[in-house]
Amino acid sequence: MKTIKGSVTAPKGFMASGVNCGIKKRKLDLALILSGVPAHAAGVCTKNTVKAAPVLLTGNNLKDGWAQAIIANSGNANCLNGRDGMKWAKDTAKAVSSGTGIAIDDVLVASTGIIGKPLPVERITSAVPSLVKGLGKKGELNAAKAIMTTDLYDKRIAVAVNIGGKTVKIGGIAKGSGMICPNMATMLCFITTDADIEQGALKASLKDAVEDSFNMVTVDGDMSTNDTVLVLANGLAKNRRIKYGSGHYEVFYGALSHVMACLAKEVARDGEGATKFVEINVSGLKSRQDARKMAMEIANSSLVKTAIAGEDPNIGRIASSAGASGVKFDESKMEISLNGIKIVSCGKARFDLRPKAKKSMKGRDIKIKVDLKSGKGSATAWTCDLTEGYIRINARYN
Repeated sequence: MKTIKGSVTAPKGFMASGVNCGIKKRKLDLALILSGVPAHAAGVCTKNTVKAAPVLLTGNNLKDGWAQAIIANSGNANCLNGRDGMKWAKDTAKAVSSGTGIAIDDVLVASTGIIGKPLPVERITSAVPSLVKGLGKKGELNAAKAIMTTDLYDKRIAVAVNIGGKTVKIGGIAKGSGMICPNMATMLCFITTDADIEQGALKASLKDAVEDSFNMVTVDGDMSTNDTVLVLANGLAKNRRIKYGSGHYEVFYGALSHVMACLAKEVARDGEGATKFVEINVSGLKSRQDARKMAMEIANSSLVKTAIAGEDPNIGRIASSAGASGVKFDESKMEISLNGIKIVSCGKARFDLRPKAKKSMKGRDIKIKVDLKSGKGSATAWTCDLTEGYIRINARYN
C-alpha cells in the first residue's frame, strides 16, 4: 500500500466539486461527489436518537446497496426542522438527480452545521447547476473544504493497493472539529474506491473500520445528530470481485482501515481550541472490548484533557479514569507511560520522573500508554486537550 495524491477523485471514475451556495457568507459550503457509473454503497450514521433529516433520507436510500452521488452542505445541520427538514433533504436530492440524470434514490445527502435553523434549500438547489458544471478530478480539494465548519484545515487522503494484480485506489475526505464523541461525531466522512467488491463485503468492511477509527475519537464527549460515513465502490479497477473473508478482502480492509484511521486522527488533531494531539493506548486486558472501554474513558476525561493542556504530568487523573471505566484489573500490575517515560510501575507512581515527563509534554503530540499486564486485549483512542479556546469557539457558535 502506498499513499498517493488526491482524495475522493483518485479512484477511477469519480469526480468532485465544491462551491459557495450562500449558506455561509464567503466560504465554500456545498460539495458534490459523483461516480460515472452506479456504485455499491454502504454507510454508518450517528446512534443519537435525534437524527437530522439528511441522515434519515440517506439511510433509506442506502437500503438497496447502490448509489452514485453524495451531496453535502455545511453551515446548517437541517436538524429539528420537522417535516420541512425531510422535504428539504429530498429537494436537495431531486436537484442533483435533475442536474445529472442520476436516479433520485441514488443520491445520498449529508449536512453539518448549526442545529435548529431552517435550511435555505433554495440556495442549494440554485447552486446545483454550477456544482455539476464544476465536477472534475481537481474538484476534490474544493469538496473537502466545502464540508468544513469549525475545522481549521481540510482532511483528505488517498492510497493505492495491489489486489490480484490490479491497482485499487481508495480516497477519502472528512470534517470534524467539535461535538466529537464515540459513535462518531459532528463528523462527515466520504470514501470512494474503484474496487470491485461485493456489497455485503463493503458493508462489513466499513462497519469494522469505523469501530477502530471514528468510534475511537473524542474531542468533547458530545454525540452529534448528523454523523455520517459513506463509501462508494464503482468496480472500475476491474479486479477480481472481492468476497468477504477472502485474502483479497483482508488486503482491501487493511487499506480502508488505514484511510479511515488517518482521517480520524486528523479530526482529533483539529479539535476545537486544541493545542495537543493525544494518543491513548491501553493494553494487557482480558478483551479488546475492555481495552476500548478504558481507552475512551481516559480520552473523555475533562480532568485528563485539561492537565494535558497545562502540560501537567498528572498520572493520578489517568489512573483514576482507568479505574472509573468499570473494567476490572489488578492495580498492582498497572504501568503508565507518558511519552515513553514509565511514570507508574507495578502500581506505584514515580514522582521523581515528573520533571522529565513535564518537559516531554511541551511538544504537540502526547502519547499515553496504560498496560495492565493481564491479557492480550488492546485498543487505541485519539483525542486532544481541552482549552479555553474550546469554550470561546462554542460560546459564540450560532
